[in-house]
Amino acid sequence: MMRAVARLRVPLGFLCAAIALWLAQPTWMSLTIGGGVMAIGEAIRVWAAGHLEKGREITRSGPYRFVRHPLYLGSTLLGVGFAIASWRISIAVLTAAYLIVTLVAAVRTEEATLDTRFAGEYTAYREGRAARVERRFSWARAMGNREWRAMAGLLAVFLWLAWRAR
Repeated sequence: MMRAVARLRVPLGFLCAAIALWLAQPTWMSLTIGGGVMAIGEAIRVWAAGHLEKGREITRSGPYRFVRHPLYLGSTLLGVGFAIASWRISIAVLTAAYLIVTLVAAVRTEEATLDTRFAGEYTAYREGRAARVERRFSWARAMGNREWRAMAGLLAVFLWLAWRAR
């Protein structure tokens, strides 16, 4: 069940976003505050994507030194910012439900996969026993990890909400 929910998180996200964008009633104040929170969330995602060598290793540099799932942390802040910008309690509830269900499933599935694939190395990382790795942030790596799609989506959502706020 968790794997199915984790695999469906992107299509479910598009469905929830379409509903939320239709219902949104942003104000310039909610858009300003929510946009700021969304920008912080996307900055965390870009920082994480610029360190991530997906499928090749357990990444332990950049934000991965502080939190196991910085991409999901960034996504959570994107969702919170979106809910604030949308200025509707129903959207906040929908966003919270979506994030809780899909990210819990994604984290559990991903952690089990990583621990199996990297023969206990992920457990050492999770328990704080893994050696620290120094790697410089790379825009090329961030874009190679397709973070440009999240950035484009954020811009489109922000523009839609700004249009609705007019």
